[in-house]
Amino acid sequence: MSLTRINEIKLDIDDLTSLLDRASRQKSKDILGLEIRRLQTELVNIQNQTSVDREQSKVTKPSNSLSKCYDIKLNNYAWDQTSDFIKLYVNLSDVQTLPKEAVFCNFLERSMDLHVQGLKNKNYELTINNLCENINATKSYVKIKTDFIVVFLAKTSSKSWSCITSVEKRLKESKTATPNINDTDDPNASLMNLMKKMYQDGDDDMKKTIAKAWTESQEKREMGAANLSDM
Repeated sequence: MSLTRINEIKLDIDDLTSLLDRASRQKSKDILGLEIRRLQTELVNIQNQTSVDREQSKVTKPSNSLSKCYDIKLNNYAWDQTSDFIKLYVNLSDVQTLPKEAVFCNFLERSMDLHVQGLKNKNYELTINNLCENINATKSYVKIKTDFIVVFLAKTSSKSWSCITSVEKRLKESKTATPNINDTDDPNASLMNLMKKMYQDGDDDMKKTIAKAWTESQEKREMGAANLSDM
């Protein structure tokens, strides 16, 4: 619509200018000149508005994808270490396409909280509490690689970590520990301690098996005592 009007105004201005050149009376020249200036002003206004509309059409409409993002908790990662850092590797396809501010991590002395926002309409979070050892939060940082992230946990000492969390460390130590059995110990007491430890550290199936064996043992013991009393 604007382009059509612009062309019409330009043609009108050309015709009026041609008439102005041929006009001989001053009154006619004044009327023609006034109309030419009015059309020129209208032409400038339309052209300016057209430029504004064109620029606005180039502006990308804000995406509402953030409001549609899904939150996903991450649990899987690989890790290794140097004398200075624990390095966690988190696989996320196309993570390198995100702006840097979309990937960040909050560090505390014994925890870390990694956030990845807006990756294919998903927000990812990896939280690890109760780290195996203290870290230097100010020196810890994140690096974005192609299809994965590396989280650098700065050690406070060159000590080697056996695990990532203190819970994993306790479980590992409990599995490697053995009951203290020697010749002076009561065999029944040592066996009882071993059974208790297996029950505490075992899974649900192990606990059911031990509980069943314990119940059957108690029943046999009570039956034996009853038989002796009848004699």
